[in-house]
Amino acid sequence: MSDVDRTGRLARLVDSEHFAAAIAAVIVVNAIVLGLETYPSVMDAYGNVLILLNEICFGIFVIELVLRIASYGRNTAAFFRSGWNIFDLIVIGAVFIPGVREQAQLLRLLRLARIVRLVRYLPDARILILTVVKSIPSLFSVVVLTVLLLFVYGMVGWSLFGAALPEQWGTIGRSMLTLFILLTLENFPTYLEQAEAVSPYAVVFFVTYVLMAAFIVFNLLIGIVIGSMERARESEAAGAAEHPEGDDVEPSSDEALVRRIRALRFAGTLPHWRTRFCSAPRAVSDGASG
Repeated sequence: MSDVDRTGRLARLVDSEHFAAAIAAVIVVNAIVLGLETYPSVMDAYGNVLILLNEICFGIFVIELVLRIASYGRNTAAFFRSGWNIFDLIVIGAVFIPGVREQAQLLRLLRLARIVRLVRYLPDARILILTVVKSIPSLFSVVVLTVLLLFVYGMVGWSLFGAALPEQWGTIGRSMLTLFILLTLENFPTYLEQAEAVSPYAVVFFVTYVLMAAFIVFNLLIGIVIGSMERARESEAAGAAEHPEGDDVEPSSDEALVRRIRALRFAGTLPHWRTRFCSAPRAVSDGASG
């Protein structure tokens, strides 16, 4: 369970599906406005309207951010425990930094980043992004393996075809670039036909390379992505089970009682509460014995 009590009305409002849908709709409108601004004819005719719509969207985003921060109550520091909250704060709050509004290019990038916030309200998209993040450590090993494979086959290709085909195999850099293009099997018949005219080992070279690179390496990548996606789904499910931001589940009566007891203990009133209730059985016992 989250260590932050966000069960108030404001928290339920900002975490509700209707609120998320409304903000997502505003993000889509902002994206449409941003796209229309790329047409000079549209800007000449409706430039002021588009600028006004952009300012309205930005105002709604500011209100949303303020409400989201306020939903944490006194424990504002808990707001910064979510990466999405930090991202929203940077994208929206950076506009208020002196000098940013004067930087047209930077302001345009910030407006574009607001569109990325749509991912926050799409659970499947969040899982995909989390999958990419979790895949990075394993992908690094695959990248090293791929570079090593390209280097080894590049040296072999240079020794076999470098003299006759300098454009594709003249140097180790050219060879590795050609092999990198062949990872997608792009122009594979053309490269094979040219190499067959130069060396009798061309078929063996290309077939083994395709088997090693195009099939084994790609299958490794697919396996890593699938495994990372499973871990991402488990992480998302574990977060949902702990009542994360976006959950509207009310605390049970037992949980509310435990929280109330803790509050009484911290306030120094628990000893009186305990004395009053613990002395009742003794009084009943004394009455029964009398």
